[in-house]
Amino acid sequence: MIDKTTLRLSRNAFGRLVFTGADGETYDGIIPARAFPISAPDEGIALIDRYGHELAWIDQLNDLPGEVRELIEADLAKREFMPEVTRIRDVSNYATPSTWYVDTDRGKTSFILKGEEYIRRLMPPALLITDSQGIHFLVRDRFALDHHSRKILDRFL
Repeated sequence: MIDKTTLRLSRNAFGRLVFTGADGETYDGIIPARAFPISAPDEGIALIDRYGHELAWIDQLNDLPGEVRELIEADLAKREFMPEVTRIRDVSNYATPSTWYVDTDRGKTSFILKGEEYIRRLMPPALLITDSQGIHFLVRDRFALDHHSRKILDRFL
């Protein structure tokens, strides 16, 4: 864990995060990584160097000073693209691969589901659907979806 008052983070000329350790050594190309991106997105964030070594651990993102928190949040938002499915409008067929037409928190879209094994059950009642391009779609609560969406989803589970 790092002292949040001395955490020094900035951006270099290329837009990459730069971490300056307590010893004054700087590390370029830092990647923030969430320990629990779905269940606790603001808790447990590691700052990792380009070689995969953990340089710092942040217990609570909200405890950081505003400027540092904004740098980390911006970097995480760039790297983590996980639309949340709010409605399943239709599927091309009930055999895979199939094209799904969905509404998400980011708008309407479609994706190809290669197989039922690409629907992962998370902590109930959440699901994670990975499309053919490797994009993850989150269903936070499958029981909160409308009847039509649940009916489609049940055929694949």
